[in-house]
Amino acid sequence: MRAMPTSLLVVHVHVHVLPQHVDAFLQATLANARESVKEPGIARFDVCQDNEDPTRFVLVEAYRTPDAPAAHKETAHYLTWRDTVTPMMAEPRIPRRYTNRFPDDAAW
Repeated sequence: MRAMPTSLLVVHVHVHVLPQHVDAFLQATLANARESVKEPGIARFDVCQDNEDPTRFVLVEAYRTPDAPAAHKETAHYLTWRDTVTPMMAEPRIPRRYTNRFPDDAAW
């Protein structure tokens, strides 16, 4: 049996939030995530908060196509999120891009 191709673009966005904005950041981010998973080009959109430092988050975004990240950044929910949370950040967010290797893309 031949393995399915693995080509999803997976982006981990590391975010450090000012302590006084953690709750507001989380609410805005959850609202964005709930809308983002409805986009046809997004396979997953996970929001993770650090157990030891609750001011740190990782957003795990899995895109189905090379054009999906740009399309996502044009949506109303992303633009609202970006404008809402940017002043809440302790430092600029850091995206890291990865290529999916397992599971096969079909399992996302």
